[in-house]
Amino acid sequence: MEISEDSLFQSVKEIIRQSREKVFRIANSTLLLTYWQIGKLIVEDEQQGKERAEYGKQTLKNLSKKLSLEFGKGFDESNLRNMRSFYQTFPKCDALRHELSWTHYRLLVRLDHIDKVNYYITETIQNNWNYRDLKRQINSLAYERVLEHKKSPAENIHSLLKDPYIFEFLGLTADQKISEKEIETAIIDHIQKFLLEFGKGFAFVARQQHISTDTSDFYIDLVFYNYILKCFVIIDLKTGELSHQDIGQIDMYVRMYDDLKRGEGDNPTIGILLCSEKDETIVKYSVLNDKNNLFASKYLLYLPKEEELKEIIDQDRIRFELDQKNNNNP
Repeated sequence: MEISEDSLFQSVKEIIRQSREKVFRIANSTLLLTYWQIGKLIVEDEQQGKERAEYGKQTLKNLSKKLSLEFGKGFDESNLRNMRSFYQTFPKCDALRHELSWTHYRLLVRLDHIDKVNYYITETIQNNWNYRDLKRQINSLAYERVLEHKKSPAENIHSLLKDPYIFEFLGLTADQKISEKEIETAIIDHIQKFLLEFGKGFAFVARQQHISTDTSDFYIDLVFYNYILKCFVIIDLKTGELSHQDIGQIDMYVRMYDDLKRGEGDNPTIGILLCSEKDETIVKYSVLNDKNNLFASKYLLYLPKEEELKEIIDQDRIRFELDQKNNNNP
């Protein structure tokens, strides 16, 4: 059977692509193991020194000079410190994930808690984050902004949602008057970055989805489907302060969506109010506090300084944990 030139080209191209991927995986795994072994030797050598801090500092400086002369770039003092931290963070080499590169690990070893390290490793692999994606997530305190971290492997909506969300990539400034339609348009224009910020498992379904009843027509701002939770997630954007009318509207949208759009096998629809200002009193004394499928999260159009962001997160987490405790102990 004769093969066309195009088919031949595609077949050869696929062989070359697979071969290069295999070479990269082998090279990356070898590099990670090499750096881990160097880090192990440095730590063991330091532990034998009498004046550990000064001894280690001088040893790394001398080692860096010799290695750089022998092997060139990649063995400066800073990178040797990274190798030492690499071993200290991952004392067992079989814990290394070879889907990640050395540039990923250089970010991970700077984290202050192993739970954070494991979270970012899992998210990086599942979402195929590159170095820049991971750096942005760490700098924006993604781990801290997730509402709830579950020890069990089962996911729930609390372990996917964040508060606040940070949309600095939309290119909108908070000091100008922005309409909900403008924010919606910016989200669609930057949908890939929006999904990266919003969390794993979300797929875009529709914008301004039309729902018609016997008496009225309604348009939902944004609709997504989460294939992990197996449910639709509808989003209503609000630029002003959250009101009881807004909460009533998202509750109605969820009920209608379940009745008119939800398919067989889908779990109940989830509704999220994304608002620029969130009145916690209104949230507390509304259906948001009674239901497990309605949520209100604040969004920021800029990336705050770390101290400011930590303060916002701490306040939201305290409220969330209190609400969870009250819901579990009526």
